[in-house]
Amino acid sequence: MLRILSTAALLAALALPAGATPVLSEVFYDATGSDDGHSFVEIYGAPGTDLVGLTIEGINGSNGAVTDSVALSGLIPSDGLFVVADALADGTSLVADFDLLADFDFQNGPDSVVLRDAGGVLDALGYGSFGAGDSFAGEGAAAPDAPADSSLARLFADVDTGDNASDFAVGAPTPGQAPTSVPEPGTAALLGLGLLGLARRPRV
Repeated sequence: MLRILSTAALLAALALPAGATPVLSEVFYDATGSDDGHSFVEIYGAPGTDLVGLTIEGINGSNGAVTDSVALSGLIPSDGLFVVADALADGTSLVADFDLLADFDFQNGPDSVVLRDAGGVLDALGYGSFGAGDSFAGEGAAAPDAPADSSLARLFADVDTGDNASDFAVGAPTPGQAPTSVPEPGTAALLGLGLLGLARRPRV
């Protein structure tokens, strides 16, 4: 019985879905040369979720000050991915398939990006090497600081373990595209694994 429970717990830990609230799924903040019109934040959430009242903030890693604040609006589309893109002076953006234009310029690490509503923080990503006196506003351990032309993206857009270092990886920017986790095993699969574990127990 203990083997069955431990196997089920392990499988659940490998596919822990994010909660019902939206989460940050990808952040691109450092382009070669100017960041203007290139930066974006991708949010994952339930299709149809109204983002009015939510805010994305950039948090300075050196003193905890808010460097940028973006008020969100609009609905999360059917694919669950909502892209907020930095706007150029002419009202366009170099980011493809954006859902909302705003003016922001998140700093290179160590810094943080926070998604919040009126009640508090919904999700947070801290990246870079934080010193003892720095202000880390992320979750768990910090993700690495992405080099120029790379972004920080969740390994699975719908999985949030509460640890930035485990959840996010450096890669090529992919606004509006993100993998989601495989479904958790059903009862039959868990029972089969449990029986297999019992079968392998040494005989007394």
